[in-house]
Amino acid sequence: MANTSDIRKGLCIRYNHDIYKIIEFLHVKPGKGPAFVRTKLKSVTTGKVIDNTFSAGHKIDDVRVETHKFQYLYKDTDAYHFMNTEDYTQIRLQESALDAPDLLKEGEIVTVLINSEDNLPLSVDMPASVILEVTHTEPGVKGNTATNATKPATVETGARVNVPLFINEGDKIKIETEKGSYMERIKE
Repeated sequence: MANTSDIRKGLCIRYNHDIYKIIEFLHVKPGKGPAFVRTKLKSVTTGKVIDNTFSAGHKIDDVRVETHKFQYLYKDTDAYHFMNTEDYTQIRLQESALDAPDLLKEGEIVTVLINSEDNLPLSVDMPASVILEVTHTEPGVKGNTATNATKPATVETGARVNVPLFINEGDKIKIETEKGSYMERIKE
């Protein structure tokens, strides 16, 4: 049993007869009244995100998890397939268990959280950033750079990302997985 001072990003807890992963939290200590913790929780079974507020010192039922490195293999019609990099066992996960499935490239190494009690996978943590190749984008208009102008681009996984005007097809770009936003162009 943990309490609200143990809340951190990525912590898995039992709440409302389900297991949730904390994706955002904020400790609030107002000038008047008791302190509390505002959280955003993502269900590991359905993928639904809810907002919840815990009062300070509230007991929470945390779930013991182990982390293992898995390599993304492929996606079929209803699931994503991963292989453990240590013992080569394979698992299938539903799309709801992934935070950014549209940024997942075959061969990518991810961290999978596994429930210690029943050895079932809970969720997938993507690396902080991924490097993907731009497969389609419109050419930038010269002289249209008064402000930080962006244009839509499609990357090799099919995801759409807003990029600066100087990015062209074939360029490799670094994308922040948490926000799905452009970080920088990768020079080779």
